[in-house]
Amino acid sequence: MNFDKLYDFVIEDLKNNLPDFVSYHNFEHTQDVTFWAQKIAQKEGISEGELHILKTAALLHDTGYLADPKGAGHEDRSCAYAKKILPQYGYSQDQIEEISETILATKLPQSPKNQLQEILCDADLYYLGTNKYFLFTERLFSEFKHEGRDVNTDNWHQIQNDFLEKHKFFTKTAISELKETKDKNIKKILAEIKLKERGMKLINYKETVQEYILILLGVVIAAGALKGLLVPNHFFDGGVTGFSLLIHELYHINLGVLIVLFNIPLIAVGYFTVSKSFAIKTIFAVISLGIVLTLMPEFHVTEEKILASIFGGVFLGIGVGLNMRAGAALDGIEVLALYTLKRTSFTIAEIILGINLVIFIIAASKFGIQTALYSSLTYFAASRTIDYVVEGLQAFTGVTIISSESEIIKYEIVNNLKRGITVYKGERGFLPESFDVSSESDIIFTVITRFELRKLNNLVHEIDPKAFVFASTIKEASGGILNRKQHH
Repeated sequence: MNFDKLYDFVIEDLKNNLPDFVSYHNFEHTQDVTFWAQKIAQKEGISEGELHILKTAALLHDTGYLADPKGAGHEDRSCAYAKKILPQYGYSQDQIEEISETILATKLPQSPKNQLQEILCDADLYYLGTNKYFLFTERLFSEFKHEGRDVNTDNWHQIQNDFLEKHKFFTKTAISELKETKDKNIKKILAEIKLKERGMKLINYKETVQEYILILLGVVIAAGALKGLLVPNHFFDGGVTGFSLLIHELYHINLGVLIVLFNIPLIAVGYFTVSKSFAIKTIFAVISLGIVLTLMPEFHVTEEKILASIFGGVFLGIGVGLNMRAGAALDGIEVLALYTLKRTSFTIAEIILGINLVIFIIAASKFGIQTALYSSLTYFAASRTIDYVVEGLQAFTGVTIISSESEIIKYEIVNNLKRGITVYKGERGFLPESFDVSSESDIIFTVITRFELRKLNNLVHEIDPKAFVFASTIKEASGGILNRKQHH
């Protein structure tokens, strides 16, 4: 057996042929395991012949990554590698078989059946009981991420803790020399987990407080719009608020009480169709609105009908929109629409429109067509304002560009507009007059704000007047280089 030549060959093979993303199971790990195996073996007192088997198994135990850099099944591939090259270095079939069995013992969960296998298993995970544990786990995390495994910064410590808790060393040498440091590493991981949990709880607490402050601010603004602009001018809105205003005008029942009573059944529906958190926030918002409306005196901001109609809708929309950003609803009409949607073939928009038409028709018959028209204007102003508050003034637009000058356009979008791009490989052409004529083309997709759309169109037109550009509104976007925080 010529171990020294084999060692040089295998290390060079691992150095030159493993991809860079294999940051843990690389040639350095193989060198470490081979060294640690010999260190444990020396103290365990094994024979010279057994040591050669052990060293060879340690050297080859991760060579399966050469055939496939993904970890699954690498032990079997390592055995195949061993059977292929070991005859060239003077190993007998019996020795190769023993080496293969020793390698297979390292497969997780480890299952050693003799002393050599126990030594190699302990050497393979020797780092668990060293002060360099966290350095090695960083490399392992990076490798797992590249493989596409379900690991992230939130769950990594818990994964490691679970693994360490289940793991055990087999040899007396490893137990006596590594277990104490391993236990210290477990304590450090548990401390990190607790620290993260406290941090998450603090973040969640702050976010919850901010959400409820936003709800109260929206409640006050909406109540001001109702008491100062809509109620004095006998105008209505759509949805539950509009229905409550209608009943208030007809029968002079307390508006705050009506809004609470009409919303509570819809909140109950929202508990099952949306979420528990939504229902809790919404019932807080609706009860708060009822209290504020009851305590707030009526005040007449303006008698100018058009101003009252538009700005009543605007401020009501701001109040409702702020609640929506906080994850609540001041008006349960969309919950009712969502519930009805599951039982009919109508869309949510059609259901809401139908309900509001009923409200405005009743308003027209009882208070005149002019009041109904002003109320429709209020509803339109409120709806548009809600869109702006929820989506933001910088609502995002997805733009797709197909051009023969795609390289220049890509450069300008990234370096001039400072926006990220995604490129799809496609073909352009296929015109009615020349269907057989086509050429490969980069299809560019980018996300910009609505204010940047004209600038992007001008930029593309200057480069290629024949470029095909189309845009679509994006309701929600996050990540990448987008800066705006999204609320759910």
